[in-house]
Amino acid sequence: MSEHAQYIPGPASVAQVRKDGEKWTLILVKELRHSPEKVWEALTDPAQLREWAPFDADGNLGTVGSTVKLTWVGTGAATETRVTQADAPEILEFGDIRWELEPLGSGTRLRLWHKIDRRFISWGAAGWHISFDVLDRLLGGTPIGRMAGGEAMKVDAWKRLVGEYAKQFAVE
Repeated sequence: MSEHAQYIPGPASVAQVRKDGEKWTLILVKELRHSPEKVWEALTDPAQLREWAPFDADGNLGTVGSTVKLTWVGTGAATETRVTQADAPEILEFGDIRWELEPLGSGTRLRLWHKIDRRFISWGAAGWHISFDVLDRLLGGTPIGRMAGGEAMKVDAWKRLVGEYAKQFAVE
């Protein structure tokens, strides 16, 4: 049985949504057992991003001013984005995404802000939830392989997660 088939995500985590017109900001927090430096590398290094993130990057995201092409998994949609903030290992911002890393004992509290079309907010939350689990296992040395786009929707609990986040955000 594959690692994907054995993976079962936990319940929806506490997330927030800031509503502003058609673009809403999804805010998710994940506590990881890994140092901020290790998490930073996974957020900025293209090779590591390919293992867990819902997008591929054609360059390193760790330098302010860098222009990087992001290609979202499953859509083929590619956009050029500029890194607007990169304060290792604390804050990373590019395009519609902002990451904050906060030391938490020997681990990291990872906070994501993602501006997303309100129609897809619950799907975005469910997708990032799964990506965060994949990231945690990758950094822990037990990778299960990227599950993003159509692969994430194949996870048995996908509909449950989307429903839990929809209820949490009071959206249909």
